[in-house]
Amino acid sequence: MALLVIGYGNAGRGDDGLGPAFAARIAAAGYAECRTEIDYQLTPEHALQIAGADVVLFADAELGLDRPFRLERLRAERGGDIASHALAPGAVLALAELLYGATPDAWVVGIAGQDFGAVAEGLSETASRNLELALAGFRDWHGAPRAPDPAAGDSASLP
Repeated sequence: MALLVIGYGNAGRGDDGLGPAFAARIAAAGYAECRTEIDYQLTPEHALQIAGADVVLFADAELGLDRPFRLERLRAERGGDIASHALAPGAVLALAELLYGATPDAWVVGIAGQDFGAVAEGLSETASRNLELALAGFRDWHGAPRAPDPAAGDSASLP
């Protein structure tokens, strides 16, 4: 199963960097058949990237979330603005379906942040804690990565 994780946001705006930080941590974890993309915002070009995925997970920071993170299934948003250079995840899904006939299983993880205003590198303490909880939630949802077992003759895969 091909999984694509797209983390988006501006790491130079404090907690807005939660999406990119999430994707970077997933990339470093060593999941097999998992690609990650990091960008400032979602654009029409992401539709081609998700067209080759079985599952896509969009990761972003959220302000005002009443819990550390949310992980929810996502549906294509038809009728929305798909001509813009800054798209919502549902609009990217609709564009992938329209252009490429692709309908991957789609999810969104929103991670609660609190410091978005100032130009600053790094996450707040609260956002860092919420990032760890979101990563643990991802592992529960998708399974922990495992190293290949050469003795068994297998390669790394998602459980």
